[in-house]
Formats: sequence, C-alpha cells, structure tokens
Amino acid sequence: MSDVNLIENFVKKFADLKQEVAKIIIGQDEVVDQILISIFSGGHSLLVGVPGLAKTLMVNTIAQALGLNFKRIQFTPDLMPSDILGSEILDENRQFKFIKGPIFSNIVLADEINRTPPKTQAALLEAMQERSVTVAGHQYKLDLPYFVLATQNPIEQEGTYPLPEAQLDRFMFAINLEYPSFQEEVDVVKATTTDVKKTVNSLFTAQEIIDFQNVIRRIPVADNVIEYAVSLVAKTRPKENSAAEIVKEFVDWGAGPRASQNLILAAKTHAATKGKFSPDIENIQAVATGILRHRIIKNYKAEAEGITDEKIIQSLF
Repeated sequence: MSDVNLIENFVKKFADLKQEVAKIIIGQDEVVDQILISIFSGGHSLLVGVPGLAKTLMVNTIAQALGLNFKRIQFTPDLMPSDILGSEILDENRQFKFIKGPIFSNIVLADEINRTPPKTQAALLEAMQERSVTVAGHQYKLDLPYFVLATQNPIEQEGTYPLPEAQLDRFMFAINLEYPSFQEEVDVVKATTTDVKKTVNSLFTAQEIIDFQNVIRRIPVADNVIEYAVSLVAKTRPKENSAAEIVKEFVDWGAGPRASQNLILAAKTHAATKGKFSPDIENIQAVATGILRHRIIKNYKAEAEGITDEKIIQSLF
C-alpha cells in the first residue's frame, strides 16, 4: 500500500477509533485526541487531573480499541524498581529465571506516578526512551508499540515526589483533564448507573499501529514549518535574544530541543488525522500547549500573579 493510501486509511480508522472510545468515554474529545496523537507519534503522555475523571477508564478503553495489551501499575511510596521491571527467581531446577514485571506490555498506565520515590520513577526511564529494560546485566526488548501513560493528581501534594524536570521532558504531552460540562456529567451518570455493559471492539493490530507510526514519520515537512516550531520553542527560553517579553518576566527555564522534535512529530500526526499530507503552522499551534506546558518552569512572580502556562504559550503564537 502506498503512503498516500496509508494516510487515507489512517483518517478512516482514526475516526472509527474515536467513535469506539466514545461508547465508554463521554466528552473529553480533546484529551482523547491528544492521547491518540501521542500514541501514533510514538510518544508518552502525562495526564493531570483530579480523582474521578475516568483517567484509568480512558486509557483502558483506548488500549482495548487499539487491540493492545494493557497493564496498570498503582504507584505507592513502598514500590521498588523490581516491582515494575520484574526480578530473577530461583526455579525448581535451581536455575535463575526472570519473571517479567508489569512494564512488559504495550500500554502501561503509571497511576499516580508522583506517589513513588525517585528510585522507582527512574525505573521507567530506560523503558520510555530505549524501549528496553536491563535487569541483572541482561537487556530485554519491549514489545512494540510501547506507550507509557502516567497520571498525576494536581491537588494533593503531601507526601509526594514531584517528577524531576529531566523525567517530565520524556513525556511528549502533558494533558490537563477538566471537569465535564453539566450535560456531559448527566450523560455519564445515566450511562454508568444501569446494568447495560457496552463492549469495545479492537480495530487495530500491533503491526498496523507500527505501520501508521512509520508512515507518519515519513510525512514531509516544509522548512518554514520546522523553523516556526524551533523559533516557537526558542521564545520560551528567557536568556535567548528571541525570548518573548512575557517569558523574560515570568519564566525561569524554557523548553529544550526535545520540545521542537515533539512539536514536529505531533504536528505530522495531527495533520494526518485531518487527511493532510504535510503539516502547516496551524498544526504546530494545535499541539503546542500540550507539548510545552510541562517544559516551561515559571518563576514566583508568575505564581503570585496567577499567570498560567497556557497564557504564556498562547502569547507566543
């Protein structure tokens, strides 16, 4: 199948996928879009939202619709790296045998990732970046496609371990979940308080997803679009000459080169979902907030004056 046919096929299957997810998840269109863009771009996502907004259900539903293996890890302060990666045991023949941990899956939900100490948070780093895990000197390759979706609760910070900036940078998107609208909440209550069970059909195979990821990477991008993405990221760095005034006043540190790479990759996927064969500046702007939000470190003045990440990012366009 040619690349053009693959993209046309992708548009149709993406629309079907969203319909399948909508059977279970009411509203939250933008959030679902960003998670799916992240998956087809080959990136990871950080979901930030208060409890009870169906974060876990959303990931589970998307995994089912994609036909992928799904594992959930509930992060707690006493969780050790071996609980995630797996460990070696002595079997009945007195041979060491490696028992794989929950990280060996296609989609891993790292629930409340800031509840566990840095030692265990760091156990995810190699898996996220290299798609492999090293235990007791042996390297184990993870099955592709591989996607980590972590959740964070923004309200309760007592006894938590905030993710360090270097690890936040590994996530392609930081996605904020808001409360549903009144009508959406009415529909949620109606749908979830009866005994009717809706089934989610799996629409993809793992190989199809990998093929779509590859064709999206092959999408050509005009030089002016790449230059726009790079200059947009440069504007977030307060010490650069090109920094925006709002950034010089309210930001301590800006985004690194990984943000530029992710902007282009996500813009390619965003363009593909709309049936376009090359992204333009509008596609960059559509994905910029989710990609830059967690890469900008505001100063105390911004906190005091209530300047949000979104306001800073919107002012850069």
